Amino acid sequence: MSSAACTNIRPHIKSDDLDFLHQKPSQWRDTINKQYVQSEKSKTTILFGGMSLLQDQLVQSALQSLGENYIALSNPDFISFQKGKAYGNRGQCNPTYFTVGNLVKHLEHLRDVEGLSTEKIINEYAYMTSGGCGPCRFGMYITEYRKALRDSGFEGFRVLNFNHDDGIFQEDEKDNTIKLSPKFFITLVKAILIGDIINILTYKIRPYEINKGDTDKAVQRCKDIISNAFMEKKNLILAMRRCKKVLKEVKLDRLQPKAKVMVMGEFWAAMTEGDGNYNLHRFLEEEGAECIPQPILSRLMLSIWEAKYALSRVETLNVEDAKIIDFTIAKKKTMILSAKIAVKLYFKIYSKAIGLNNYEIPDMEKLAKLSKDYYPIDSNGGEGHLEVAHLIESIKENKSHLVISIKPFGCMPSSGVSDGIQSLVTSRFAGSNFLPIETSGEGAVNFYSRVQMALFKAKQASKEEFEKLNIPENIPDKIHDFTYQPKGKQAGSAAVLLESLN
Repeated sequence: MSSAACTNIRPHIKSDDLDFLHQKPSQWRDTINKQYVQSEKSKTTILFGGMSLLQDQLVQSALQSLGENYIALSNPDFISFQKGKAYGNRGQCNPTYFTVGNLVKHLEHLRDVEGLSTEKIINEYAYMTSGGCGPCRFGMYITEYRKALRDSGFEGFRVLNFNHDDGIFQEDEKDNTIKLSPKFFITLVKAILIGDIINILTYKIRPYEINKGDTDKAVQRCKDIISNAFMEKKNLILAMRRCKKVLKEVKLDRLQPKAKVMVMGEFWAAMTEGDGNYNLHRFLEEEGAECIPQPILSRLMLSIWEAKYALSRVETLNVEDAKIIDFTIAKKKTMILSAKIAVKLYFKIYSKAIGLNNYEIPDMEKLAKLSKDYYPIDSNGGEGHLEVAHLIESIKENKSHLVISIKPFGCMPSSGVSDGIQSLVTSRFAGSNFLPIETSGEGAVNFYSRVQMALFKAKQASKEEFEKLNIPENIPDKIHDFTYQPKGKQAGSAAVLLESLN
């Protein structure tokens, strides 16, 4: 650029614009907003989100049945991502931008479309999310929400959080915050588990539907049935049986060889169903695959396992008198065991009612043993050792033709730790098909290209596996009933069905 051009630019720069260069640096501190108190319950709407679409809606109904005014946000989209980047700090991860931007987008809609004043929104709405510490940016989410809300014109909007590591007893007797009672958590867990079960069945059924769209329509009916059961306090088991009849109406051709793909990775990126992971699950199905999703059940069982493991480490510490019984530890052990039994019991009861048979609840002890030679199980950030364990389990037990680990760009626990270890795992297990892939909100073309290359190999393996088996002349009708779910040595669902007939 010429000196003349540079001279022409200078007059547009005002001296006031450079005042920040002479300001004395100061420490920025996060200001905690006033808390939600029980006296405000009747006039406060609590917004939330972050699970699968179905689960968000079921949780909304479940909590409203308790008299709580909870509203699920819409699915985060690319506009949410753009708003998150506009108002958020640089270097945050994908889930932060999507979820923070989604909240800002909703509040702007309330203000600009529905006509609510900013003051009314701040005083009569709040946002609930999970929090906690860790080696990644997850511990900074709350600050990011408050920073983005301030910069978007909603300073003072309340962001409430519960620590996902603190268990179900988080009531505050002083009435200065939201009460998360055992009843609240039990109802919440029921909604989440039912959502998990229906989601698992959805991914088992949809790839084999004869009429495209039938599965989604059936799942929508199931969502309405379960939501109404929560709101009207009806028997959830009977509601799940009604859902079983609805899902049976979907006509299937299950003897199609489909590549089975396990989708795992960072919690939000692996679970979301939208722009946050480039609609990965739908894309895989359109490309001829069947997905194995990671249910929230896995996260619940991991949290229970981590609590038990941490307690076992405390018990190994030297004490002055080993004969003294620590009743605090005994109480915690009882609570952990009770939580594990309750989660597994609810899951099995609801699974049986709707027809999800032979589903194996993740065995955390087994997964820890599989990964301990590769991953330090004392490191519990992110998904901990689960990613490594799931890959090894999939390879050893032939559970899938492809394992995809999806995560935000630069996710330290997943990209920086797990992926580094996975290279050792794949080098020791010949023939493994593993794809680690990051998301950043942009770059969909490159993302899809990498998935297609890995999927091509998986589809070939599925086809070869299927063609090795004999197709009987008379195929029984049960083969196309989704409740017929035999186990087998093959990875593909169609191959397992044929194997069960031979």
